[in-house]
Amino acid sequence: MSADLPQFISVGKGDSARKIAVRQHERGTPGVLWLSGFKSDMLGTKAEVLSQWAEKQGLTCTRMDYSGHGESGGEFVDGTISLWLDECVAVFKQFCKGPTIVVGSSMGGWMALLLAKALHEASEPVEGTLSGLVLIAPAPDFTEELMWKHEFTDEIRQEIMEKGRFERPCEYEDSPYIITRDLIEDGRKNLLLDKPVITDCKTIILQGQKDDAVPWQHALRIVEGMAHDDVVLTLVKDGDHRLSRREDLDRMIAAVAELAGR
Repeated sequence: MSADLPQFISVGKGDSARKIAVRQHERGTPGVLWLSGFKSDMLGTKAEVLSQWAEKQGLTCTRMDYSGHGESGGEFVDGTISLWLDECVAVFKQFCKGPTIVVGSSMGGWMALLLAKALHEASEPVEGTLSGLVLIAPAPDFTEELMWKHEFTDEIRQEIMEKGRFERPCEYEDSPYIITRDLIEDGRKNLLLDKPVITDCKTIILQGQKDDAVPWQHALRIVEGMAHDDVVLTLVKDGDHRLSRREDLDRMIAAVAELAGR
């Protein structure tokens, strides 16, 4: 199917079933899988640039929206890290048939690392293989390490626990983010930085030092946790969280091209 139109797969059963939007144009390998950030979607600048590059290179590019994001079904407030991870795994298994480079931005970096963990621990063979990771301002454990421990005040934490949600202002949108107690509590079941992180592939991390959402020191913790794998960290001195300037996009493409042998 043309990537110009999304196709939909069903993930989950019963009341938890949700329609997940996927855009893919099948070409050659290695393929590329794009994983967006928190409240972002697969039609953003970085995702579009990656898709255009893959087309020029004759490589398969797969993009998806988590439930409650973009073109997928479901409500954002019902989302959790575990649910979104299940969707990533389902898309990888169904659409990524050969060696695949996963590119994750912000929360997508957490998803990419959790996906790598799930594939590493899979009890049944998976047709696709993870051949590399490119993590852009990766935010593993952000619900706990960045929000709960550092950003949220005692009053906000109390509101989340008592009311079940907190409306967090968003600088990129008019409407606030709804941070739920379920998101926070489920996030704790998916923490990665308290133990070794194993990906079984080379990882390239791009991190801005002027990132006001994910401190650049957070990337160092990720590198420390990935002691068993080949990791390259590039700190962009004047880079912000989005890393969407032309020079930032060039760095992303160069990283993917390196892993793809292009």
